[in-house]
Amino acid sequence: MNPQSPGLPRLPQLRVAVVTLFPELIDAAVRYGITGRALEAAIWKLWCVNPRDFVADNYRTIDDRPYGGGPGMVMLAEPLERALDAALERVKADGAGRTRVVYLSPQGERLTHPKVLELKDEGSLVLLAGRYEGIDERLLSRRVDLELSLGDYVVSGGEFPALVLIDALVRQLDGATNDPGSVREESFVDGLLDCPHYTRPEAYDGGTVPPVLLSGNHELIRRWRLKQSLGRTWLRRPDLLEGRSLSDEEARLLQEFKAETSPD
Repeated sequence: MNPQSPGLPRLPQLRVAVVTLFPELIDAAVRYGITGRALEAAIWKLWCVNPRDFVADNYRTIDDRPYGGGPGMVMLAEPLERALDAALERVKADGAGRTRVVYLSPQGERLTHPKVLELKDEGSLVLLAGRYEGIDERLLSRRVDLELSLGDYVVSGGEFPALVLIDALVRQLDGATNDPGSVREESFVDGLLDCPHYTRPEAYDGGTVPPVLLSGNHELIRRWRLKQSLGRTWLRRPDLLEGRSLSDEEARLLQEFKAETSPD
């Protein structure tokens, strides 16, 4: 958390600049929900920089055909480099220190919860959203500090991955959510998937709330939630349990879950 002095404006915990051909898309999307409320509260700040503003020709050309032939177009290095310089200058002028440049790419490192926490603590980031077949490799090799991927698939551009990253980052900031406990108990926080959740009514379409959740016994509820979290991870993402050192309680609860779900 940034220390605040009485009477001084709130310092943002995170500064983000996005280099994008569609700044209106980024700016509009972050105005909703948690990111929007946190933006209004100055918990974080956003700038969008359009590389088309840094080209000289009347057509605002931002791409060209790839050397070697092939389908699609490749984004030009020069206007993107100028846009990156402008983005870095904007966050620096707002008080940011060293700022990492992150390129959203299907070839990048897989985004995980630990990586989100690491980037949140950076305090400032410039996100580079590519389009078309990609970006001239000479720019990437010189100016990009980190490539991040949301998964093993391709989308039309880096704007939506950038928005996913922004949302993941902002919800971790102090004061961004109404209940900080909800962030601490989500999937992946402790390396496991979250447990099932229920709310009113107690009976719905033939299904009922597990009796333990109505018992008022907090210790039984804690154990039930941990068992369900372990079991759901075992069923859906067993890779998360590989190499994990389970406590005696976790190992016992997981065995109970397996016995309860295995066919007779």
